Amino acid sequence: MSASAEQTNRRVFVTGANGFLGRALVARCSERGDRVSGVDVSADAQRDVVAGDITDPLAWQGHLEGADLVIHTAAIVTNNVDVARAWHVNVIGTQQVLHAAAAAGASRFVYISTMGVTRFAQVETRAVDRCYPGHELDEHWPLMPVGNPYADTKIAAEHLVLAAHAAGEIGCTVIRPADIYGPGCRPWVIEPINAIKRGMFLLPAHGRGLFTAIYIDDLVDGILAAADHRDAAGQIFHLGGEMPVTTAEYFGYLLEMLGRPGPPRSYSMGTAVAIAEVARVGFRLAGQHTELGRGVMEMLAKTRAVSNTKAHEMLDWWPKVDLPEGMQRTERWLRSEGLID
Repeated sequence: MSASAEQTNRRVFVTGANGFLGRALVARCSERGDRVSGVDVSADAQRDVVAGDITDPLAWQGHLEGADLVIHTAAIVTNNVDVARAWHVNVIGTQQVLHAAAAAGASRFVYISTMGVTRFAQVETRAVDRCYPGHELDEHWPLMPVGNPYADTKIAAEHLVLAAHAAGEIGCTVIRPADIYGPGCRPWVIEPINAIKRGMFLLPAHGRGLFTAIYIDDLVDGILAAADHRDAAGQIFHLGGEMPVTTAEYFGYLLEMLGRPGPPRSYSMGTAVAIAEVARVGFRLAGQHTELGRGVMEMLAKTRAVSNTKAHEMLDWWPKVDLPEGMQRTERWLRSEGLID
């Protein structure tokens, strides 16, 4: 078997198995002949998903026994979260899943991180450009906590994962997806659609931020290519769409689906952050969650695209679904679910 050959009929365990990415991974692994199970906050007996808290393995550790591959997707995925809660789930939870995977004898642990860990690279500084020439974000970019609870805890969790690999506890691979979209996507499809309907959608940087949209099926292909490749152990991979677009172009598709053609409402960075922060505080005082705030505005003002070069060269992975096709599939799903007319 070559280093890049697909390994099937394996025992696969997925955390966050009921989530957007987790569901797609469970379905794909099942289709290719793997025996798949998982854990999430609620059970799904038909898909062999047990209920459990990743920070407390007692309820699900036995379900993991015999797994060859563990894919860890479970996380608190929001910019507006208490730091202690984000740390407990995203860092301590990752540590618990790592320990459980190693104890069960799994040979590979795949950690789903985020391109958000490279957020400091978006700051245009001469020092950064001198050390790391070029504009695309590759796997060599340095990481720096910036006070965002989601990004910072993902950085900490990456450290745990790579340390476990270096110590010889279990073979580990880190995947940093770019801007994931597709049927069922909450952050970049469902929530923006709802915000547009309420008249509360806005973009920073006059809509010129870069969005490296990757369709869910392409991301699953890349994750499994890395999981199946023996030389990918100990490696980090960036996976994004091949052609970045502006945020105005990406979210313009959602506006058209709602019958509201035209550019999205956008402001300067400072104005957008101020508006979003006022909205965030208002929602918090009302006891409601929102993704509006500085964190999401910073994410939507990115200035660098994502490099897929390493995944091309090492995994022979290339995205297959371009943005127009991906948006057509997403629109069909939104209409079938009654989320748009």
